[in-house]
Amino acid sequence: MTINYKKLGLIIGFLIIAGAIGYFIFTFFFKPTLEQTQENINNQTTGANGLPQANQGTPNTSTTDNSQLPNGQNNAINQPTTTTSTTTQDLTTDLGVQAADTKLAGNGQMQYYNQADNKFYKLGADGKSVAMSDKQFFDVQKVTWSPTNDKAILEFPDSSKVLYNFTTKEQVTLPAHWQDFDFSPAGDKIVAKSMGVDPENRWLIVANDDGTQAKQIEALGENGADVISSWSPNNQTIAMYATGVDYNRKEVYFIGQNGENFKSMIVEGRDFQPKWSPQGDELLYSVYSADNDYKPTLWLADAQGDNIGNNRRMVGLETWADKCSYATSTIYCAVPQTLDRGAGLFPANSDSTPDYLYKINPQTGVKEQINLGTNSYTMKNLSVSSDGQYLYFTDVSTNTLRKIKLK
Repeated sequence: MTINYKKLGLIIGFLIIAGAIGYFIFTFFFKPTLEQTQENINNQTTGANGLPQANQGTPNTSTTDNSQLPNGQNNAINQPTTTTSTTTQDLTTDLGVQAADTKLAGNGQMQYYNQADNKFYKLGADGKSVAMSDKQFFDVQKVTWSPTNDKAILEFPDSSKVLYNFTTKEQVTLPAHWQDFDFSPAGDKIVAKSMGVDPENRWLIVANDDGTQAKQIEALGENGADVISSWSPNNQTIAMYATGVDYNRKEVYFIGQNGENFKSMIVEGRDFQPKWSPQGDELLYSVYSADNDYKPTLWLADAQGDNIGNNRRMVGLETWADKCSYATSTIYCAVPQTLDRGAGLFPANSDSTPDYLYKINPQTGVKEQINLGTNSYTMKNLSVSSDGQYLYFTDVSTNTLRKIKLK
C-alpha cells in the first residue's frame, strides 16, 4: 500500500494547529493565573487624561489568608457558620405594591417609584402608601436618591435628567451628557461624569444638587467607564478609578475633591463593584477572576485614610455587592443558590436564580443564613430598617416589595 505523504502531512499539520489554538484558548480564558510578584510602584506618574496610571501611588496589597476570616474560622464559599431553623410557612410578607428604585428613609418609610401610575410613594409603618407628589414621571429609567430622602435625580430613556425636590415640588433639568450620579452625605452636592463627545471634554465633576457651580475635578479622557462615582459617607472621597494591573487584578485609586494623594488598593479580580459601610471606613466589594471560575466573590477591606487597603479578606460568598445592604455593623446579602461558571461575565443570567439570604458579621467573619420559609425569591434593593427589625427587598420576578422580620 502506498502512503500518501502529502495528505498525511496536511492531517498532522491540521492537528498541530488545532491543538495550539485549543491551548491558547485554555490558557487565556480558563487557566488560573499564578500568584503575581509585587511590582515596584514608588514612581508616581499621571496620565494625559489626569487620572492615575497603573503603578502609581502606594497600593496596599496586604490580605489575610483567602481561606480564613479574621477569627480564623473556615471561609468555605457560600457555607453559613450557623443556620436558622426551618419552617413550613413563608416568613416574608408581601407589602402589596410594585416598587422600582426603592429607598428606605430614616423615619422607616419606604420610598419607591410605581411604574403602574408613574408616581412616587412612601410606604408607612402602617402599610399604607401615600403619594410623595401628584406629579407623574413617565418611563423613569433610573432613580438616584439623596441621603436626605427628600429629592432624587431621575433619568429617562431619551438621556434627559431632572432633579426633583419632593418637599418644595421644584424640578431642575440637568445636562443630558452628565451621568453616573451620586449625592454628597449632606445631599446638597452631587458628583457625576460629564461625558462630552470629544474625549478631551470628559470630566469628573462636582456641582450643587441643582447643577449650578459645576467644578472639574479630574479629566476622564477615554477612561470614563473605569471611574465610579461614589461619594464616601465620611466625605473623604467622591469617586474610584479601577485600572488593570494584569489579566486577573485591578488597582483602585480613590479620588478626592482637592487632588489628594490617597493610597491605592489592589483587588484580586475584575468588574469591581463597591459598597460603602455607613461610617465610610470600610468597603465591601465584589470581583470575579479565573481563580474562582469567573463568579462574583465578596471581599472586605479598610478604606479610610492611611488604612486604605488594610485588612483585606474574602467574605466567602459568591454574589454581587449591589445585592447587599449594610445595617450599622452588620451586612445582609442575597446570594444566588447556584451560579454557573462565568456568571460574573453575564450577571443578568442570574435574574431567575433564587437567592439565599445571609447575615454577615464583618468583624468576626460569622455568616448566618436567614430562613425565608417555604418560598424562595430572587432579591434586589435590600434595605434594613433603622431599628434592625425588618429587611425589605424587591422580588425580581414580580417587582413586588416584600419584608422579613429579623428580630
